[in-house]
Amino acid sequence: MPSYLADLALIDGRVCAGVGLEIDSGGRITAVNEGATHGQRIAGLVLPGLANLHSHAFERALAGSSGRTEAAGRLLAALTPDDVQAIAAQLYVECLLHGTTAVAECHALHNAPDGRPYDDPAEMALRIVAAAEQAGIGLRLLPVLCQRGGEEKRRFVMSLEAYGRLCQDLGEFAPVGVAHSLVEPGDLQAALVIADLLGKATPVHVTLADDRGGRPLRWLLDHAAVDARWCVLHATHFDAAEVDVLAARGAVLGLCPTSDARSAQAISPLIPLLEAGGRFGIGSGDNACPNPVEELRWLDYLHRIDRRRREAVPVGLLAAATAGGAQALGRPCGAIAPGRLADLVVLDPEHPGLVGRRGEALAEAWVYAAGATPVRHVMVAGRWVVQHGAHVRGAEIAAAFARTMRGLADEIFAVNSFFVSGR
Repeated sequence: MPSYLADLALIDGRVCAGVGLEIDSGGRITAVNEGATHGQRIAGLVLPGLANLHSHAFERALAGSSGRTEAAGRLLAALTPDDVQAIAAQLYVECLLHGTTAVAECHALHNAPDGRPYDDPAEMALRIVAAAEQAGIGLRLLPVLCQRGGEEKRRFVMSLEAYGRLCQDLGEFAPVGVAHSLVEPGDLQAALVIADLLGKATPVHVTLADDRGGRPLRWLLDHAAVDARWCVLHATHFDAAEVDVLAARGAVLGLCPTSDARSAQAISPLIPLLEAGGRFGIGSGDNACPNPVEELRWLDYLHRIDRRRREAVPVGLLAAATAGGAQALGRPCGAIAPGRLADLVVLDPEHPGLVGRRGEALAEAWVYAAGATPVRHVMVAGRWVVQHGAHVRGAEIAAAFARTMRGLADEIFAVNSFFVSGR
């Protein structure tokens, strides 16, 4: 059973020196001893890793594409299972290098390019599982239920029966939850039945429709028993009463600041939610930004601009997002404590963005002052996957990603000429 001695560790909101950590063979922390003197040294500041509660991995291939809508259609017509695995593995490596130790993958890409199911309907989902295993990141796989749609959704559509079988089959390979969008509200109850069949604690993630003329959050709260296993994504159209109910029910508000900004969404209800005692976490959404602390920085700054106040958010963003992300994934992480998974991030206190800081200011500086990532090492479920700033399989995964992107270049970049041509 490994025994470690951290120079510094964030325990219950305090940065403590000389912290001993015992980790069992299953990757769980069994003991935390302040003032310890023996163990394998971990040089730096040890924090619990962040959880990315909303990711569409294949969209990482679109990062940097200005003609995004058209490029997305071309990409969807071309992606193979090999492509999806290579793109997802590279994304997960980048997430790990920036301090994310687990991801909720909102997986909608079920079918072949012509819309027909693969011989194994789980083909694409299993490629996500394989990518997470390659990268060594924790995974909560969230197949998306989509029963109808036009030609542009042919790769997403799946019958309710097929969806139920998919979720049950995937449970043998990875922790599973259900995902749904209120674009099709009539299917929500069917998705909840499947979630209950998988287990009463199964995470339920719902993307609220971008309906500026309606009240999607109110509809959801009125029609579903939203509770602590739920993650309500985006929710940029709201009123104070709705947010109070969401907070009281213990659900997690899932925010993707940079993704929402690119989509010209409204400002999220983060501040009223926190004032009501609610919970939130962050996701990377379309994955143009795989850096969780950059997402947190955007989140804070957007609310400062919206409120015209330099100190708008009333709590420590890093601690709150870490706890909320763990809850949304249903993963026993998010804290350095006995019984939790050893999902740990080690920061270099000599990094230019952190050097000279002391105590809790080190963690705050990670969010607000670090440019290049100060992440030195990353452990997931007791296993080191990033050491000395490099991913243990990074070169191999990057090479596969590069081959894939070169092969997809015509599909992705043929319409990416806005800034070059001045259209």
